[in-house]
Amino acid sequence: MNWLNDIIGVINNYLWSYVLIVMLIGIGLWFTVRTRFVQIRCIPEMFRLMTEGAGAKPREGHISTFQAFCVSTASRVGVGNIAGIAIAVATGGPGAVFWMWVIATIGAASGFVESTLAQIYKAPRKGGGFVGGPAYYIGNVIGSSFFASVFAVLLAVTYGLIFNSVQANTISLSMQTSFDFDTQMTGLAIAGFTALVIFGGLTRIAKVVGVMVPVMAGAYILVALAVTALNITMVPEVLVTIVRCAFDFDAVLGAGFGMALMTGIKRGLFSNEAGMGAVPNAAATADATHPAKQGLVQALGVYFDTLVVCTASAMLVLLTPGWADSGKTGIELIQQTLTGQLGTWTNAFMSVTVLFFAFSSIIGNYFYGEINMDFISRHPAALWIYRAFVVMMVYLGSVASLGLVWNLADLFMALMAIVNLVAIAILGKYAFIALDDYVSQKKRGILNPEFDPSVMPNHRGILCWPRHKEEEIEQC
Repeated sequence: MNWLNDIIGVINNYLWSYVLIVMLIGIGLWFTVRTRFVQIRCIPEMFRLMTEGAGAKPREGHISTFQAFCVSTASRVGVGNIAGIAIAVATGGPGAVFWMWVIATIGAASGFVESTLAQIYKAPRKGGGFVGGPAYYIGNVIGSSFFASVFAVLLAVTYGLIFNSVQANTISLSMQTSFDFDTQMTGLAIAGFTALVIFGGLTRIAKVVGVMVPVMAGAYILVALAVTALNITMVPEVLVTIVRCAFDFDAVLGAGFGMALMTGIKRGLFSNEAGMGAVPNAAATADATHPAKQGLVQALGVYFDTLVVCTASAMLVLLTPGWADSGKTGIELIQQTLTGQLGTWTNAFMSVTVLFFAFSSIIGNYFYGEINMDFISRHPAALWIYRAFVVMMVYLGSVASLGLVWNLADLFMALMAIVNLVAIAILGKYAFIALDDYVSQKKRGILNPEFDPSVMPNHRGILCWPRHKEEEIEQC
């Protein structure tokens, strides 16, 4: 099967190095201009909505805006935010971090548009709550049932099955390395906990990640801040190095500049997932009063992923003298840094951190898969079969080698992203209208804007608005 792996690898390299980079950056810049830099001018409102949502209690059977944010964060903030960033810095140099920041800023505009569209075109879910995402706005608004189904299948397989097997593999290897745990026993334990959470449905998942994400991310960021505080005098020098290496004139004509640029762009795109079509699946489930609210909250999620968590990992590496000559990369480089700065107890801390980051990604990824299974088939047996396959893949991922599987995941994700990017480029104008309506209501002094679909020139695919009475939601 090596020949198949090689072919898929070549296709992935072409898609990720050329097609997706051009599409993601080009569409992101277009959305930035058309929304008049929504990802920058609305940052105060993003934080206000996040604070407001964290204290709100969702209605029975529904998911709050904060819980939807935590679900999307659980999925995209994974082990890659630790190991992947260390590899990016070791490969592309400090300048790669700067280009990650740039990509996050551009991508936040795409994140706003796709999540706002998901809210506008969400659908009622049997038993209460909402579902939605690219499969729904591609099928119900654009009218392409074929590409909607293709997207739904790609996402359900990629996130629910393949990515989850990779995350389980990471947990298993980490537990074996740190505590000499048997991979089969670890696999059974992870599969058991996964089943316990996902068989409770979307609402239970939202509640679990609503607690897990703030704790795991908060603990990791606090440790990174502790290391930063111990090396506070080096911080200005590190920041200058990041910017200087991003525009190193000595390397512009050589491999240095290009490596920093491409590494930063690719790592940024992989990490924040803006425009790729995954996050809107979580955004659609939020019980918001206006679609733009969840668009703004999820745009903030792009910043949180890259500017906070990824930057924390980068600083852990760059604040350690001699990191470039250590010969280590990935988790090993981070662990070496923490051990030297804070002591050997951090080895156990990193193992637990990897466990929490990876497990939260497993249940966050499954959340996306279940939403798309609701689109693929509403037969009750289909969902239970899918859940069984997810649990099985979590176990198999803990004990198996995943080289070909990982390459397939990259290919499926690239195809999924291309379908979504074409869709949001077509439908983006409706997100712009929703944003203008939200801003207009805020300017008129309305503290909590309500979305009225009458502002839309086309009502096709709008199933759950207006949101005024509980019975309207149940009958939408």
